[in-house]
Amino acid sequence: MTTTTRRRVGIAGALVGAASAGVAAAALAKRYAVGRIRLRPDTEASEPFGELRGRERTLVTSDGKALHLEIDGPEDAELTVVFCHGYCLNLESWHYQRKDLRESYRMVLWDQRSHGRSQRAGADGSTIDRLGADLAEVIEKFVPGPCVLVGHSMGGMTIMALADSHPELFADKIRGVALIATSAGKLAELTLGMPAMVSKAVHKIAPSTISILGKGGALVDRTRHAGSDIAFLMTRYMGFGDSKNVSPTVVDFAESMIRATPTEVFADFYPALMNHDKLSALDVLDQVPTAIMVGERDWLTPPDHSKAIAAALPKAQLTEVPDTSHLIQLERPGAVNDALRDLIKRVEMQ
Repeated sequence: MTTTTRRRVGIAGALVGAASAGVAAAALAKRYAVGRIRLRPDTEASEPFGELRGRERTLVTSDGKALHLEIDGPEDAELTVVFCHGYCLNLESWHYQRKDLRESYRMVLWDQRSHGRSQRAGADGSTIDRLGADLAEVIEKFVPGPCVLVGHSMGGMTIMALADSHPELFADKIRGVALIATSAGKLAELTLGMPAMVSKAVHKIAPSTISILGKGGALVDRTRHAGSDIAFLMTRYMGFGDSKNVSPTVVDFAESMIRATPTEVFADFYPALMNHDKLSALDVLDQVPTAIMVGERDWLTPPDHSKAIAAALPKAQLTEVPDTSHLIQLERPGAVNDALRDLIKRVEMQ
């Protein structure tokens, strides 16, 4: 081995060693951060997440997809509350709201197509308009009387798609609407808390990157380790705004729902979310009492998006919850429950 070769090998070895040391240091710091979070008092440690059960039903949609539903609460209640969950979540995300309302109201909770226990739809069937059609079929089959619709994130978009395609249902069958941490459009312009130049670059490469991830979804899914520190920190940061007060158990619960959503589903719905534009359909909702809620620190569907919805719905009530992020129904369930009960009361007084 020549002197030059030995020098190159030595430099390469030093670089590899430095890189390895950097990776090890980052891993140690990450583990330390997660460890400190988990050591904090956790008031929700004994909460029975995922254990609430209702009367299970299946709906086969007009395009042949089997949707999983649960009906909870008294069957003879005059009013039904229909819950539509968000992107990469499932009906369990309404845990606290279900727990609060199940003694008083009939509820229909459903897993949107390709999520939870509902059948996979594929890219062609993964559109917001198709979700709106699914909701129309859910209401037709499982809601015998008047109802209130509650949607979080993508679930709110589902309600907007229903308003666009079935405006006749509002004020007659549908008596009230709650839109929680959602958007009527322009999601492709979000900064996600990043500097403008960085955000612009991310949005430019995101579609192709997510498409590639979707094609290799099975391989990617095998690397999404249950309960990993990285997944915990990402969920805490993106879903809860890195709140110091959020329960580690709640973060784990949210992360388990996200992890259970296949990467291909994430990729299939991404274009639909970025292209979503239902601002023109919002006037339909102004016929019924409408509650709009958003977390002050929501980076995924920021307050400006809820304010734009409120501007289009002059009769709606907008609530911006301080120090709260995107998964508001899990992070601040009391505030969401109070808003829902207030909305239901307004509906009942009509």
